[in-house]
Amino acid sequence: MKTPAPPSRSLSDLRELTPARVGLGRAGASMPTEALLAFTLDHARARDAVHGAFDTSRLVEGLASLNGLLGLAPVLLSSQARNRRDYLRRPDLGRMLDPASQRALADRSGGPCQLAIVVGDGLSPAAVNVHAVELVRHLVPRLKEAGIQPGGTAVVSGARVALGDEIGAMFGARMVLMLIGERPGLSAPDSLGAYLTFAPRIGLTDAMRNCVSNIHGAGLSYDEAAFKIAWLVREGLARQVTGVALKDESGGAAPARIGAG
Repeated sequence: MKTPAPPSRSLSDLRELTPARVGLGRAGASMPTEALLAFTLDHARARDAVHGAFDTSRLVEGLASLNGLLGLAPVLLSSQARNRRDYLRRPDLGRMLDPASQRALADRSGGPCQLAIVVGDGLSPAAVNVHAVELVRHLVPRLKEAGIQPGGTAVVSGARVALGDEIGAMFGARMVLMLIGERPGLSAPDSLGAYLTFAPRIGLTDAMRNCVSNIHGAGLSYDEAAFKIAWLVREGLARQVTGVALKDESGGAAPARIGAG
């Protein structure tokens, strides 16, 4: 007995399942005008996301409004990248605090903490402006359920992921959570990433970090991202590791919803 052939699927069916550019068609040897215009628009949105303004005052205000959850008011810091041009051309400058920020952290009150939260602009300030505060709002109650109290909080301009290591070390944090704008894609110009590093210190590599990525309207919801991050924080602190030594085993216990945050 022959196995029935699967139902035929069209390219339009595939396009409903992914934002990737598939089944665009053609006009002669070129793309159709509609597809070309859509590509041009998405490319412009990605460029705008990279060069957009980082709304530090709004972020500081938003995080400060969570004082009942976070405990400490956020501190405003900067990397050694003086402007966006330096930031894009000199990634190394985005991995080091400027002298004024180092002094501000050295002079701050408060002792060591379990977890420091750092919010940096990264390659998509637009993503951070939209998603960072709401993600923290969803995350902190999950951390507190696990008995984890966030301590130092910072908002940093001109930040690369590794800058969180220096900040976390100066906060005296056992672990640092870096929320940062990811490199914009043509289907997601506002994607937020969350990087976790145990025992932060200058000189660590990306192999020492865990990442929860694609936090945006068409990706991970705030609730699902908060669940994964809280699981990694709890297990990372308990096992005293992050990175390749810590696998995300939160599995099917995560909220089964991917969509708008």
